[in-house]
Amino acid sequence: MMHILYILYIVPYTPTPIRTRPYHLLRGLVARGHRVTLATLWESEGERAALADWQQLGVEVMAAPLSKTRAAWNSLLAVPTGIPMQASYCWQPQLAQALRAHMATAKTDVIHSEHLRGARYGLSLRPLAADQAGTPLVWDAVDSIAHLFQQASQHSRSRRSRWLTRLELGRTRRYEGWLVRQFQRVLVTSPVDRQAFAELAGLTSSDPANPLTVLPNGVDLAYFRPDEVKRDAATVVLSGKMSYHANVTAALHLLQDIMPLVWRRRPDTMVWIVGKDPPSRLCQLAAANPAHITVTGEVPDVRPYLQRATLAVAPVLYGAGIQNKVLEALACGAPVIASRQAVSALAGQPAQALIVADSAPDMAAAIVALLADPARQAELAQAGRAYVEQYHDWSDVAAQLEAIYAELIRQRRRD
Repeated sequence: MMHILYILYIVPYTPTPIRTRPYHLLRGLVARGHRVTLATLWESEGERAALADWQQLGVEVMAAPLSKTRAAWNSLLAVPTGIPMQASYCWQPQLAQALRAHMATAKTDVIHSEHLRGARYGLSLRPLAADQAGTPLVWDAVDSIAHLFQQASQHSRSRRSRWLTRLELGRTRRYEGWLVRQFQRVLVTSPVDRQAFAELAGLTSSDPANPLTVLPNGVDLAYFRPDEVKRDAATVVLSGKMSYHANVTAALHLLQDIMPLVWRRRPDTMVWIVGKDPPSRLCQLAAANPAHITVTGEVPDVRPYLQRATLAVAPVLYGAGIQNKVLEALACGAPVIASRQAVSALAGQPAQALIVADSAPDMAAAIVALLADPARQAELAQAGRAYVEQYHDWSDVAAQLEAIYAELIRQRRRD
């Protein structure tokens, strides 16, 4: 292993198992022996209490509260400035001051900030990083919010989402394009997002100034795994946070466009929509058709649904980055049918591990065919699990991040 690094890791929300990327990257870095200081924000007493788990792992924690009122005020103040509301939403001067104090006294090899909402904290430390012989600044953009907004402005089934994304689209494009050039390395989860950022920043893949690097998401293979329980007959599951507009659009597409075609041929098919904060539109569809649709709302554990359903679907019409719902279903041994958009960010050859179908008729036909083919279900279950083991193991992703840090430190020493 490389020598121990002192990493300042800034996340604008408390890392929990639901916030998959920072949660597993932080744990991976600690497991590899590095010293990590976590700078973060908490919105509830539950999140505040969860920070003790990081301290027990040996992580130094700097945390400040961020109320919804403060976040909303931050967004309103951004409107006349030309800065995206997303970039201002999580700004907390108390945390910024703590970061400056930390930099003045502590050894820091790498400064890592996550998401568009956390980028401003990294930017605020640039002068101090320069004073420390050019401590590398890494921005984990995760995915391009401008790319997501462009799609949402066209495809979201929520008028509010379309209006907000159109309002924010221009300023987010300009800001993300500028941000790319402010950090020594910019991480994204997929080649699609890397290309989106490159276009915003006017960079080519051969440009020596191009800082964009793909660092994919992983899946917790020990947690998400197949179970011995027999799968329910003729059940289809779609999982995800149902307050997220892209997931809501996918769920409405499934229930309104795809499943009516399935029910004509397989009227016994049940659909589970699993995820917290479903909007009233989804709940109303379930109430109108309880024999065929269950909308669970928040559940303590999504795994039983992924382990019991006959198959999982991801009829995603738009999105950015990697679809964790697909990785989790594959890891649980669920046969998966997904849109091309849902799998566009996956590594390797995912088409060997799942079925790709785009239009509503094609997706419906694929569901009907797979429900009737247990042998194909078993084949896909095995191939899907093998795929995520090969390409999306979080421990491998943490090792890739460690290598990125090491390269930046070598460059600094050469310079």
